[in-house]
Amino acid sequence: MTTADASSSGALAQLLRGAEECLPQGELQKKLASGRSLRVKVGFDPTSPDLHLGHTVLMQKMRHFQELGHTVIFLIGDFTAMIGDPSGRNTTRPSLSRQEIEKNATTYTEQAFKILDRDKTEIRRNSEWFSPMDAADLIRLASCHTVARMMERDDFSERYRQRQSIAIHEFLYPLVQGYDSVALNADMELGGTDQKFNLLVGRDLQRQQKQEGQCILTMPLLEGVDGVRKMSKSYGNHIGVNEPVSEIYGKVMSISDVLMWRYYELLSAATAEDILQMRNKVAAGENPVVYKKALALEIAGRYQGANAADAAAAQFQQQFVRSEAPDDMPEATLEVSSSGAPLFYVLKAAQLIDSSSAAKRLILQGGVKINGCAVTDPNYAMLPGQKVVQAGKRRFMRLCIVTKLETDVSSTE
Repeated sequence: MTTADASSSGALAQLLRGAEECLPQGELQKKLASGRSLRVKVGFDPTSPDLHLGHTVLMQKMRHFQELGHTVIFLIGDFTAMIGDPSGRNTTRPSLSRQEIEKNATTYTEQAFKILDRDKTEIRRNSEWFSPMDAADLIRLASCHTVARMMERDDFSERYRQRQSIAIHEFLYPLVQGYDSVALNADMELGGTDQKFNLLVGRDLQRQQKQEGQCILTMPLLEGVDGVRKMSKSYGNHIGVNEPVSEIYGKVMSISDVLMWRYYELLSAATAEDILQMRNKVAAGENPVVYKKALALEIAGRYQGANAADAAAAQFQQQFVRSEAPDDMPEATLEVSSSGAPLFYVLKAAQLIDSSSAAKRLILQGGVKINGCAVTDPNYAMLPGQKVVQAGKRRFMRLCIVTKLETDVSSTE
């Protein structure tokens, strides 16, 4: 094996860490061995104003490419956001106004540089090449794909099978995203697992245009703090990168011990060897809360600064540990409406109290605390988020309250 081959093998191993799939892996190996700087494209539709840790899974991988000397293109999908990505949805996504898109794009870009190297990031917008197009250009683009191929997408085929509507413009989304790769002459595109179809369309369009087809790398969709559904603001199970440092720290501390390892793999700077050693120590009997605190400190410090993270850790220690809240308290997830639910109802639904009347009495007596603070109003609104609930002196529960939804949402939320 040559030095170049060995170097590219090491780089490939780093890039594949935590990834779901790389296609075609052999082609990526050859591109890395060539020694040239690859053009790595990642698109983000500014469909909401803030980023959460689910978005940063891709951004962490973008940073890995930057550290290896490659050019990362942070593509703002200001044109595609007006179409609405149908990936993973069973309903048509509402389109956004230009004003909403511009506002969201500004905050997306600002927050992205909490992770990415500003000097090594090329920022583009796909309106650069789509806004000048006319109707004839879009029709020519639409002719590059067939309806049969579009119906291979799981979300389209499932909606068709269930006789749910599919708007014609939704078929344009994979083509428009794919054409971005042509316009940027991308060597590589990253995306979530729900983006695989769109990424492959980009590879097909490039080869139709006599370009070398891009390789694709898909990353898992990060579970929210409930450990059940993918992270989304709509589910109330997210950790926002711009949230107060105490919220970031506390939410990471609220995740289950099992989910902690998933977060370590996808979000932490710890090496695979470090993570394996930690897991072995926990298996041998060491308390996993030691490593959860380290993870919470790392993530809170990354987005809000080391000093602020240290202060949040001290505050958490004072509020929860010194108040004798056990590390191994039971955990539960409770779905409520978007307006929340009254505290007495939550206590009964979570089976902390046997009846609503008993819950109301205990609350009025000052025997209930939420995140270490006494609450004496039985109708106190318990909104979506992470709560450590104490009922009486000895009953504790780590409760994840999420919004009840009837439909799924995409990973960009």
